Amino acid sequence: MNVSIEIKARLIQAITSFNQVKHVHARILRLDLLHDNYLLNILLKSSFNLNDNTNYSRLLFNQIQEPNDYVWNTLIHGLVSRDHFQESIKCFYSMRQNGFLPHYFTFPFLLKACTRVLDLRLGVELHTIMVKAGYDYDAFVKTGLVCFYAKCGRLDDACKVFDEMPEKNPVSWTAIISGYIEERRFTEALDVFKRLLSMNLRPDSFTLVKILSACSQLGDLKNIEWLDECITTLNITKNMFLGTALVDTYAKCGSMEKAHATFDQMLEKDAVTWGAMIQGYASNGKPKEALDIFYKMKNNNLKPDCYTIVGVLSACSSLGALELGEWARGLIDKNMFLHNPIVGTALIDMYAKCGKMNSALKVFKEMKEKDVIVWNAAISGLGMSGQPMVISSLFGQMYKLGVHPDGKTFIGVLCGCTHSGLVDDGRRFFYDMKSFFSLDHEIEHYGCMVDLLGRSGLLNEAHDLIKSMPMEPNAIVWGALLSGCRLHKDTELAAHVLKKLIELEPLNSGNYVLLSNIFSANRKWEESLRIRSQMREKGIRKIPGCCWIEVDGVVHEFRVGDTSHPISERIYGQLSELNREVKQMGYVERTEFVLFDVEDEEKEHFLGCHSEKLAIAFGLISTKSGEVIRVVKNMRVCGDCHVAIKLYSKITGREIVLRDNSRFHSFIDGSCSCGDYW
Repeated sequence: MNVSIEIKARLIQAITSFNQVKHVHARILRLDLLHDNYLLNILLKSSFNLNDNTNYSRLLFNQIQEPNDYVWNTLIHGLVSRDHFQESIKCFYSMRQNGFLPHYFTFPFLLKACTRVLDLRLGVELHTIMVKAGYDYDAFVKTGLVCFYAKCGRLDDACKVFDEMPEKNPVSWTAIISGYIEERRFTEALDVFKRLLSMNLRPDSFTLVKILSACSQLGDLKNIEWLDECITTLNITKNMFLGTALVDTYAKCGSMEKAHATFDQMLEKDAVTWGAMIQGYASNGKPKEALDIFYKMKNNNLKPDCYTIVGVLSACSSLGALELGEWARGLIDKNMFLHNPIVGTALIDMYAKCGKMNSALKVFKEMKEKDVIVWNAAISGLGMSGQPMVISSLFGQMYKLGVHPDGKTFIGVLCGCTHSGLVDDGRRFFYDMKSFFSLDHEIEHYGCMVDLLGRSGLLNEAHDLIKSMPMEPNAIVWGALLSGCRLHKDTELAAHVLKKLIELEPLNSGNYVLLSNIFSANRKWEESLRIRSQMREKGIRKIPGCCWIEVDGVVHEFRVGDTSHPISERIYGQLSELNREVKQMGYVERTEFVLFDVEDEEKEHFLGCHSEKLAIAFGLISTKSGEVIRVVKNMRVCGDCHVAIKLYSKITGREIVLRDNSRFHSFIDGSCSCGDYW
């Protein structure tokens, strides 16, 4: 008896190490005290608290001669707290077979286990037991039920239990909000949150992060700004968790200014916070800003995670920054690219958009997990570079391996047909998509087919296809037809298309400029002046052509007539020398391209200093002989530049890779990979 009292005193004083647990356990065994449930219950709790491995705790439980309900409940608590959910459920059934019921404090643990494994049947059974035992009025039990029903997709039942709760805690409010979000009922989630505030309750950070995710899905910037004001008014600290969520939400809604302001206010930032900014800038069409943030992150000695690298690779893809992309690749383990489809896809996309399709395919072949998104990245890259035979082969492999293509797969395939002029193949894929693969045609697929037909000179067929569409054509579809009109000099149809485009995109300067050019070419001077007047009245300005080139890991930007670069004088000197040599070869500035080239409407002399020409001249000065010059442009390369760059490649003996917003152009020895078809 004295020894038992001594052991109890030792246990009450608290055991602080697992070795002490084993020491006390040994004494209990020697003294044959395995019948003392009080002692063993305290020891069992300590074994769970002081050891991550539950094997010892289960061994201890199995030695107990006649465990009572307290011991059973302790076992269930311990297993759930260590995320052994299935095992805790098995213990519950064993406990019931031995004639014991869970305590009211155990029900939330069991409900947590049911929630994690989505065991609806057992959860409903537990609810029945709670009602019979009179535990269903306990706040913790009710909260567990709300979480369980919401997570299992039984939102109506969750709301019913929630409404019956006399006192609602932050966890139950968050559970209901999460339930609505899981069901993609984002507006209702926001309404529940407003109810919470109307009752003068203070939301916690977790609830705020959840409701921010709902606003993000709605793309509702006003509500995000309102939430931001609520956080300030309630004097809730924007800790790293909440601040990062706010940055990410602003970024996803396109407000990088607000995202950056929030980012600057945060006292603590981790790799996830920096990654949210990088991803935000990259996905909002600001790749240079994304890389600027990345450099600052590196200067703060923070190691990027794989999702930050995805943002960096996306920025490199937009800028054609191959050298920087390969350096970023080396910052994380190679296996991450091969085993993580998201990261691997970003790398494939980067290589493809930097014109290194062989490297993209090498990564693709080495990847251990290939879902449909990975296949789509490879097919889209091939489509952009105009390799229809390889696309067809890859598409066949995909089908044989049982990976079902989706709508994006066919966009890549159709783009490949477009860039190679394969009209019959394009038609076959377009119609097989619905008849064989049971996929509905979306507006993007119609855009691809209109582009394919238009570029092939089948303008009437392309126009008829637009008229037959089951949905209203958008600016992309009409823009595809305009490309065909440009290529085949059909100004009459182009004028009709541009009027449609101006209706759809009243602030797009390019449409006004092109329509004005066409009216001028047809000597409709009054119509041309009217279009220009509309632009001035609406305050519409032309988006300037812009090019980027990466040299030694630094991205340089050029615009038409740009003189801001530190070595601008040398660049123009190099360009003058190039132009002098190509003129000796018979080159004459092609002013006939002015009609369909937005950039050329200012003055004729600007043809000689377009952004792509300046970037190439800089590349020739700044790189070694034999190196490939890679340039990215934010709009379509103009016809005059295309002719000139072919000659630049012949004069210099250098390969020049130019990616515009339509496709890749690889200029080698006076010819282009597009075959003058773009």
